[in-house]
Order: sequence, then C-alpha cells, then structure tokens
Amino acid sequence: MQQKYYIYRLAQDIEVASFNSTDAELNDFLISEAKAYQDEMLAVTFIVREQVSGDIVAYYSLLNDTIRFGNDDKAVRNRINRKIPHSKQRNSYPAIKLGRLAVDERFAGKGIGMQILREIAYLYVNNEKSSGCRFITVDAVASAIGFYERFGFRLFTERDANEDTRQMYFDLLNAK
Repeated sequence: MQQKYYIYRLAQDIEVASFNSTDAELNDFLISEAKAYQDEMLAVTFIVREQVSGDIVAYYSLLNDTIRFGNDDKAVRNRINRKIPHSKQRNSYPAIKLGRLAVDERFAGKGIGMQILREIAYLYVNNEKSSGCRFITVDAVASAIGFYERFGFRLFTERDANEDTRQMYFDLLNAK
C-alpha cells in the first residue's frame, strides 16, 4: 500500500472500537468476532492504519479456500480450466478467500479498497509462498459486485443471482 498507510495483523491488545464503516455487520465482525476467528485459526484479520493520525482506515480478513467443481459446474470448470495448461487441469484449485473487507466511512471513496486488493494480489504473486494459491475468492454482497469487477473479479455463475451474496473469483495469474 502507499506509504501513508501501514498494515499489520490484528492482535488481542489492539483497540478497534473506533472503526466505523457504513456496514454495521462488517463493523460488528471487527469489533466482536475477528479476534476469536484468529484464536480458532479460522481467519486472519489485518488492520490498515494511517501513519500520521494512527486512525484505522480499513481492515480485511483472509482464510484458505478451494475452488471445487461439481458435476453440474461444467461451464464454470471450462471457463477456469481454459486458462490452465491441460496437463495441470483439476476439479479443484487452491485459493485464498477474502472473508471481509471494509473501509472506515471517513476514508471511503479514496481508492483504499482497490489498494488493499492490489496488496493482497501482490503478496500472493510476488512473495515466496509455502503453498500454491492460484485464485482469490469472495462472497460479494450485491452492492460490492461492481467494485470487485473493476478489479478483475468474475462471477462464478448466474445460479446465485437472487442470493444476498454472489461468489466471485480473481485469477492471480492476471496480477503478474
């Protein structure tokens, strides 16, 4: 991320009650649940702070995921496999899931969410990894679909078109 922000892993002694996005559910996760998710090794939450003020600008949570195809997912499997050499094609692929992403309302509209997505992609493409990871996945609420599409995420299917959230993916090979 740009020099005026720094990112670190959420710790038990970090006070997060001042964070306030426009989404009460995302606020509640950070304030009430994120530390417990870390304790149970279910997700890791990262805090983005402004260097000068120390204000929490945003947060995001990451967890492991898998893109898995069932027998009725032929169109999605073909679309994803098209980009993978035939000898490496599988019925499942390793992914990292963006579990939560929220920007404090005081900092909204400044491109911070896109900076976070670029940072996550950069980390998984350019850093040494202890395991393979080809995709980023997200269950996007309807109001956020356009945001993720601008970054390059694609919808998996139209079957979830009437759901509260839509499953999306981003191919990290596109970030190289």
